[in-house]
Amino acid sequence: MKGSFIIISSPSGGGKGTLIREVMMTMPDIGYSVSYTTRAPRFGEEHGREYFFISKAEFDDLIAGNDLLEYAEVHGNMYGTSRSQTEAMLEQGRDVILEIDVQGALNMMEKVPDLVSVFILPPSFEVLEARLTARNTEDVEGLALRLRNAVNEVAQYERFQYVIVNDVVSTASRMLGSIICAERQKRIRQTASIQGILDSFARAKHTFAGDNHT
Repeated sequence: MKGSFIIISSPSGGGKGTLIREVMMTMPDIGYSVSYTTRAPRFGEEHGREYFFISKAEFDDLIAGNDLLEYAEVHGNMYGTSRSQTEAMLEQGRDVILEIDVQGALNMMEKVPDLVSVFILPPSFEVLEARLTARNTEDVEGLALRLRNAVNEVAQYERFQYVIVNDVVSTASRMLGSIICAERQKRIRQTASIQGILDSFARAKHTFAGDNHT
């Protein structure tokens, strides 16, 4: 059975990346799609780990070649999800986490209606502002842009199936892991894996039916 998309989204500084890393340490069987971006790497980031850092021209080539499942311009930079990378993991039966911005998440919801969507909500605007300021990765104008965008992005939380308030990382990561586990137990997602069990009960039913005729 093919895997499912699990969309994790939040305003910038909401902590989605941290929660995903925590969850993947306890759920190694889950896939993670590394996105493409035209923004410059931040300190400590590596090409191919956090993102594939590419030029605007290279990004345009991916669009032209239909190599992106979704893409959007966010905070003045382009972000996109690899089509081939995600489809390969889904075909292997792995659930795939997409860590994407709110705009990209809404685009994915239109294309894949049966995906799982999770919105990571900061405890307050003030906390979000403090987190973005503390990480010191944007200049004054960049910080102001992300904060302005956050107000509009948070307003989209109602479009998501699940909402997690990221106050304490350990608690929020357990919540995210619980959502993924619960989604995997849905009947419709287990049809192939439980078919052998159902077949054994079907054989037993025929046996008992034969006994009733004797």
